This record gives sequence, structure tokens and C-alpha cells, in this order.
Amino acid sequence: MNANGRFEIELTPQQDDAAPSGRMVIDKTYTGGLVGKGVGQMLSKRTETGDSVYAAIEEFVGEVDGKSGSFTLFHNGVMSKASQELTIFVVAGSGSGELSNISGSLTIEMVDGGHQYTFDYRM
Repeated sequence: MNANGRFEIELTPQQDDAAPSGRMVIDKTYTGGLVGKGVGQMLSKRTETGDSVYAAIEEFVGEVDGKSGSFTLFHNGVMSKASQELTIFVVAGSGSGELSNISGSLTIEMVDGGHQYTFDYRM
């Protein structure tokens, strides 16, 4: 099954002067097939050449195609001038409520300056 829609995101930088990487708090609002909130933390590093990596853990609470509950998404991204790789998947065993058996992956695409997603999942 899949759910499609959009999300709005706010990233709030956190001060970690002792660490050479950046940390941000994630606050998302999902609409479409996913309706709810995603909150989490992201660690990132950008090199002087522009290459970058990030990892994030996001807690989703809301509905997937009308079924309510929560689950955790793990993000892993690697970006360079030549390519981009982004993997986002549901952490096994993290679902609750009507989403207790959920598994799957999420893809993100930038369209007209906004974020669109496709969530391929099984329950």
C-alpha cells in the first residue's frame, strides 16, 4: 500500500559547541495519506567541499490512511555534487495503536518549492 501527500517542516538549530557536527530539532506537519506530526532530532555534517551526510530519528504520531497510532522513522542521507542518496524507513517494532504492525519506507521529493512524500507500507 502507499500513502501520498505533503509536509511542512521547521528545523531548529541546537547549540553544541563541543561537537563538530550540527544538530537540529525536527518539527513536521503531514497532510494527505499521513495526517499528523513528526518530531525528532537530526545530526548533520557538511564538508568544505559541499559534501554532506545526515541521520535523523523522527517520531510520527497520527493517522495512516485513517488508522491511528505512532511509529518511528530512521533517516540516512548522503549528498555530494554528483549524487544524492536518502533512505527513510520505519524502525521495526516501533508501531503502536492501529499501526502496531506497520513497516515500510518513505521517499521525499521537492516539488514547486515544497516537500512531497510517498510512504510505501505494510500492516
